[in-house]
Amino acid sequence: MAEGSEKFFLVREDFLPDGMKKTLEAKQLLERKKADSINEAVKKVGASRSVYYKYRDAVFPFQKMVKEQMITLFFHLEDRTGALSHLLSVVAQAGCNILTIHQTIPLHGKANVTLSLNTSAMSVEVDQLLYQLKQIDFVDQVEILSSGV
Repeated sequence: MAEGSEKFFLVREDFLPDGMKKTLEAKQLLERKKADSINEAVKKVGASRSVYYKYRDAVFPFQKMVKEQMITLFFHLEDRTGALSHLLSVVAQAGCNILTIHQTIPLHGKANVTLSLNTSAMSVEVDQLLYQLKQIDFVDQVEILSSGV
C-alpha cells in the first residue's frame, strides 16, 4: 500500500488475534511503567518479542488514536491588524481543524493565543507546522501545551 494511503478499521477486541491482544497488553505495561523493557513486558503477557515487533506499529487502543489527533498550541503574538487571521490561515492550510480559540487582550503590544486543533486531516508533520508558524514575523513564541484530549 502506498505511503500515506493506509486504511484503518475499528475491530471489536474479541475478534483480534491473540498476538495483537498481547501486543496491546505489553504496550500498556510499558506505557504505565509496569515493565522496564520490551522483553520484560512480553514475558509478563505471555507473548514473544517477534509477535510484539510484528504488531507494535499496527495496533492501537481506540482512545489513544483519538487522543493523538488533537493538539493545543500556545502563541505569543505581536498585536498587528490581521495577525490572528493570518495565523489561522496557516493552520487551516496545514489541514488542521480549529476546535477552540482563546485570545487575551493585548498588553504592551503583545497577546497570547491558545488554539486546540484536530490534526486528523493534517497534510504536514507537527514539527513542520511548528516551523512554519515560527517563521511568521509577528509570532514571538509557539509551544505545544498538550497533545491529547
